[in-house]
Amino acid sequence: MMRSVFGGTFLVVEGVTDSRLYSKFADPVHVRIIIAHSKDNVRHSVVECQTKRRDGRVIGIADADLDRLLNRRCVPQVFLTDRNDMESTALCSGALQDVLAEYGDQEKIKAFENRHGKISDALAKAAGPVCILMYISYKKGMNLNFKDLDHSRFINPKTLENDIPRMVSEVYSQSMGQMYPKNAIADQVRAMQKSMENDLWQAVRGHDAVAVLAMALRESFGSYNASHIREGELGGAIRLAYGPSYFKESRLYRESGKWCEDHKIDLWHI
Repeated sequence: MMRSVFGGTFLVVEGVTDSRLYSKFADPVHVRIIIAHSKDNVRHSVVECQTKRRDGRVIGIADADLDRLLNRRCVPQVFLTDRNDMESTALCSGALQDVLAEYGDQEKIKAFENRHGKISDALAKAAGPVCILMYISYKKGMNLNFKDLDHSRFINPKTLENDIPRMVSEVYSQSMGQMYPKNAIADQVRAMQKSMENDLWQAVRGHDAVAVLAMALRESFGSYNASHIREGELGGAIRLAYGPSYFKESRLYRESGKWCEDHKIDLWHI
């Protein structure tokens, strides 16, 4: 039905915030963004259009999530975010420094980094174990519940150190019938994080990183205007800061742009 009235490119994305973000970069005349409401729906929509409708002007963008860690095959014409999701991708760009310039106290930031290292690395070290635990849960079929996780119960807002055994206990407390000892799982989380020291951000969910950063801004190195900042507000600020110049540095931009150029369809306009 939509194809009968629009001859351009359909870009299928997961959610509303994805639509808002990519609309900043997409060609406003020749591209329509469709919200699929889930990653599986993005994949299904693109495959359906490819195989049954022979429509090559439909592409998708989805969060990488654990796909790269699990070595999952990519669906043709569905491009993945550089990192776990778009928020973690943005936090690995200059958008983080822009947000810190707005909400951080520069003297406090300097003092924090002198004691604990770069904020980007500290965020990844703090948030990464949650994603690693999700990976372990998936591989072992543990079905752990991460919904509404309270990061303040296991991450020190002053140092951003993650108490991994406490994190495992917190997740176990809201999950049913776990057969694996908590200490053994905590050891596996530590070992996997150590193996990723060359690229700490490869296993970081944006949701966790934003929650940790909001906590640190409120209690450690934030300016007066960050004393009550919440995750939703901070996530919006990060997406706003993630502008065309940062997006053009991404693998997602390069790979999707090249594919569309090779197939002579429109996509980005930046």
